[in-house]
Amino acid sequence: MNTIFSGLSGAARHIEGARIAGRVSGVLGLTLTAQGVERALGIGARCIVQGARGPVLGEVVAVDARGVHVLPFGTWDGVVVGDLVESSPRGDVVRPDNGWIGRVVDALANPIDGRGPLHEGSVARSIKRAPPPPFDRRRVGARIDTGIKALDIFTPLCRGQRMGVFAGSGVGKSSLMAMLAQGADADVIVVGLVGERGREVRDFIESDLGPEAMARCVLVVSTGNEPPLMRRQAAWTATAVAEHFRDAGLQVLLLIDSVTRFAMAQREIGLAAGEPPTSKGYPPTVFAELPRLLERTGPGTEQEGDITGIYTVLVDGDDMNDPIADTVRGILDGHVILDRQIAERGRFPAIHLLKSVSRMLPDCHASAEYAVLAAARRLLAKYSDMEELIRMGAYKTGGDVDIDAAIRFAGPAENFLSQKKHEQMPADQSFAELYELLGEAGVEVPLTS
Repeated sequence: MNTIFSGLSGAARHIEGARIAGRVSGVLGLTLTAQGVERALGIGARCIVQGARGPVLGEVVAVDARGVHVLPFGTWDGVVVGDLVESSPRGDVVRPDNGWIGRVVDALANPIDGRGPLHEGSVARSIKRAPPPPFDRRRVGARIDTGIKALDIFTPLCRGQRMGVFAGSGVGKSSLMAMLAQGADADVIVVGLVGERGREVRDFIESDLGPEAMARCVLVVSTGNEPPLMRRQAAWTATAVAEHFRDAGLQVLLLIDSVTRFAMAQREIGLAAGEPPTSKGYPPTVFAELPRLLERTGPGTEQEGDITGIYTVLVDGDDMNDPIADTVRGILDGHVILDRQIAERGRFPAIHLLKSVSRMLPDCHASAEYAVLAAARRLLAKYSDMEELIRMGAYKTGGDVDIDAAIRFAGPAENFLSQKKHEQMPADQSFAELYELLGEAGVEVPLTS
């Protein structure tokens, strides 16, 4: 019965009413120019272009003396000068519902998993909603047990924290996301695949996530072949869905893969709208949109849950000083660096422990846990400093007590931190086993404050 009423209410919202209409005056590349609707359609407004191959939904991205400039959610194939342009009743809102859990939708919140229509919620949510006021929010909460040893010990994740995962292509970002979806302590998981390879979507759902993780997920998918408006909207829609569950008092884990493809989509949109390119060809709106997207996650108000956000950043050529990486790193509450050399050694997840930072430390660890972490980092840093000399045989055992302990610790620690995709370990057990490894290396760790 709920599905019937949801369908009727959805149909009622799309009933034809009075519309303002104009005409196509030109199409150049992705940009269509329309005249006659300048007073009715502002920036961000939706319109429908009646082309020879059917109606095409578009969004206004610029307005000037020549008319309004529109980009498509599809393609302009078949559109000619003089075609009708009408204002659209379809606004930039979604209506999430608890029945969306376990489902896969596109960037416009249409179901694409072949399991029938979605039940629409009663509240319309803007995909570009403003973040909560800073003084209305709680502080970041307790640590989340992710089941991933390297994260739980060295770069812990807390409720309401926002963390970036930075890596080049093929270093294990998607696998790390799947591990978080499988093991993280959260009520609902919302995954936004932005510009994903089409062939990998089912692999991610069926192989990486599996039925248990998918049963508590909402997946928002936009593939790389889709127009930039769809790729940008996928991140906005996923965030709006996460906000629905946060407002219901739930703990939400939001995974966006990737912020870089969101920025690239905004770059295409900005350049098509006539913006000047700046750093690496990115126009100014890219650097304005990134904080608007990322600041929407985090702790909720006293009556709400939290959105813990994980955002992957695809660094071009493994350059961690890429402008998008730099901007995102300055906004988020920590960063996890995936290193290609570590992946080539066969340790997964390939987290560079010394370069990765959680800004929730030391508060989110107990004093004993932080003591174990500090001792382990000190030995790993010592081994990293001396690694070349050790491999060349230039260092002889017995020359330095700390270096000897680092050598004894490094190999077992590398094996301990290696973890298969479907393996999980509670954080308490991870700390206990690392403490044992430190003891075997001859390092005494004081566990009392």
